[in-house]
Amino acid sequence: MLGSPQHYQQNILLKQINQKRLDMYHKAAKHGFTDEEVVECSQELDNLLNEYQDMYLFPGVI
Repeated sequence: MLGSPQHYQQNILLKQINQKRLDMYHKAAKHGFTDEEVVECSQELDNLLNEYQDMYLFPGVI
């Protein structure tokens, strides 16, 4: 049995979050935490986390 479309979207978003987090860690290890590229990656991760949180707070709206 397949999951709901929302469940599928949540799984995709979780994978994106984990990948972005790893990307940020690698960039921070290479360039330092205050590097512009790391800060940008952190902001992108924040956006993904906010989107994931919204899926739980407002199910079916997004």
